[in-house]
Amino acid sequence: MRYAALACDYDGTIAHHGVVNTETMAALERVRQTGRRLVLVTGRQLADLQDVFRRIDLFDRVVAENGAVVYDPVTREQRLLGDAPPETFVAELRRLNVEPLSIGSCIVATWEPQQAMVLDVIRRLGLELHVIFNKGAVMVLPSSLNKATGLAVALESLQLSPHNVVGIGDAENDHAFLGICECAVATANAVDTLKARADFVTRGANGAGVIELADALVESDLAAFDTLLARHDVAIGTSRRGEDVRLRPLDRKVLVAGPSGSGKSTLVTAFLEALIDAKYQVCVIDPEGDYETCPDVVRVGDSEREPTTAEVLDMLVSPARSVVVNLNAVKVEQRPAFLASLLPGLLQLRAKTGRPHWTVIDEAHHLLPADSRMDPATLAAGLPGALFITVHPDQIWRPALDDLDVVLATGPEPRRVLESVPEAVASPGQDLPVPEAGESLMWSCRSETAVVFKPNPPHSEHRSFFFTGPNGTLNLRAQNLMLFMQIADGVDDDTWLYHLRRGDYSQWFRDAIKDDDLAQDAAAIERGGAATPADTRHRIRAAIEERYTKPASST
Repeated sequence: MRYAALACDYDGTIAHHGVVNTETMAALERVRQTGRRLVLVTGRQLADLQDVFRRIDLFDRVVAENGAVVYDPVTREQRLLGDAPPETFVAELRRLNVEPLSIGSCIVATWEPQQAMVLDVIRRLGLELHVIFNKGAVMVLPSSLNKATGLAVALESLQLSPHNVVGIGDAENDHAFLGICECAVATANAVDTLKARADFVTRGANGAGVIELADALVESDLAAFDTLLARHDVAIGTSRRGEDVRLRPLDRKVLVAGPSGSGKSTLVTAFLEALIDAKYQVCVIDPEGDYETCPDVVRVGDSEREPTTAEVLDMLVSPARSVVVNLNAVKVEQRPAFLASLLPGLLQLRAKTGRPHWTVIDEAHHLLPADSRMDPATLAAGLPGALFITVHPDQIWRPALDDLDVVLATGPEPRRVLESVPEAVASPGQDLPVPEAGESLMWSCRSETAVVFKPNPPHSEHRSFFFTGPNGTLNLRAQNLMLFMQIADGVDDDTWLYHLRRGDYSQWFRDAIKDDDLAQDAAAIERGGAATPADTRHRIRAAIEERYTKPASST
């Protein structure tokens, strides 16, 4: 299930002239019966809403007062997200006979044309309040509150991500909450600015539009809307024509394949960073501890402690949390069994909440070997949002690659990669462009089209040092000084001297490590000229260890 919740405005959306008809309520009931959650997002005060709408129990949460109040109809618990209106503000409005005037827990409301007087009072009193309009209504709230902030709190309490929500509204104050929904829908009676911003506009007005949306949600999980959501596509690189190359962040199955050192890790890291920055939830199955530097994730397991499926699933309960599952401590021959035990839980969580949005399986030929005895029904849902990474695509369990959408081939021979993946069309009936150094190829399995692109660099790459060698044949990444020293000891003399003579080491120490003293010492070594590779390695290592590994002085 992609959409786990429907968020609705009240007046002008599910209600017409303040009344929700029986047909609209029946449609909302049908949505609830699929296991989806309903959230009502309204500018009305809660008491006023309860007076006019007797079926508030249809909703799992109510966001009232334009985002200032979150209410649970089951427990009847109210949560105020802002302060009460300043007494001086209310008193001045009353002194000026501003009418009508309604005072809520956090909101002050009136109607046009009173906005000029309201704004003047806010200015004169020096208050940090903002005014929101809603088809003639004038609502005043603390500056930090709107329907989006209220919806975010409601979804958090339901353990849902905004990326799994479709929202529908009609007025100016609906811009904010529709903006955080994965799919934003405007009713036919909506203001023009909202229609222009929405992903989809219903044919019907008010409740008829809600019924139209509800039926599509129940029948197909809004599959027909997928092509309308390009605003969420994630750029992974730039084509030779200078255009963004993008992947859709939901409902994709992607294979990244190519030889060792061909740029797979750089490509994947940049994509994961983009997903996490956009607040999609990612679960990375990391067999060898290669994602220890991935930012903004929690890690389960390490080189000494095996992870458990229970703690992985527990970490994924919060939609704001992405997880890296380190299998270093799991015996190599037991890693496929660990994945087989974890996948049903991941699929069950996704069926309920739409999360995790992406499941990343590194070394997929080891974790999903060709002779796997896993029940194909385990992946019957197609494991949408799956990213498989491998150097041997022909050795992956074939059911895992059913319904493959995209192949990202790294290295100079993309045709060889594609020919090893029958699901991608083994022998494309066209000449494939050949990537140059630093480029990759994207193959769309459905359209049978190819594009060469240069992957975006990861955000974290600026802190890393890359040993490439004089011919660019290597791509050895050191994310920190300890890894730098380890790799430096293993690279050949030509590679070591290539970077030394270019001054790359001192530049990295200065720009990424932010250690000017270490950079000055390294620069002096780089200028030494006649020193041997072994001698310069020793002296660079000594300079690092002097600053970062020597025992602390006793005091």
